[in-house]
Amino acid sequence: MEETWSDRGMRRVYARELTPDERQVLEKGLRSTSAFTVRRSQILLSSAVDRWNTREIAEQLRISDQCVRNVIRAFEQEGLACLKEKSRARHDNQSAFDEKGLRRLKDLIRQSPRSYGRESSLWSLELLAQTCWAERISTRPVSVAGVQGGLRKLGINWQRARHRINSPDLHYEHKKSVEIG
Repeated sequence: MEETWSDRGMRRVYARELTPDERQVLEKGLRSTSAFTVRRSQILLSSAVDRWNTREIAEQLRISDQCVRNVIRAFEQEGLACLKEKSRARHDNQSAFDEKGLRRLKDLIRQSPRSYGRESSLWSLELLAQTCWAERISTRPVSVAGVQGGLRKLGINWQRARHRINSPDLHYEHKKSVEIG
């Protein structure tokens, strides 16, 4: 990246001189179906070949000076790889449950909600979400979907409790199958 100083004391940034292969790739990039690639190719060719400064390129392409500088810096660091748009997805773990929290969640669902001061004797996903945050099992307040994701990581397919609870009552299966009306 070449730098010169303007008469107003601002630094002008230019892309370095291109190799013939780089120039060919950039010219091909002008015909790309990706607007991202086209725009970056325009910026780099305008800077390296036409020797336009960042302000001139920005005015011509109707973008900010800083955007032009960012592209030139990316070219200096990555070379032609800067013509491909990168993923904007977060690369950190976004789960509300760390490994310890997942183990505690697994233990939690095997206990009665009453032992945590809840009025219900059955866990619901909403109740699990509230309890996970209250007991600091999760690293942040968690939604029903967050609890479902944590259970999925544990290999637990959450179903309504009515279908998986067993009772010592001899008539439990009959009582369970009767609709409460």
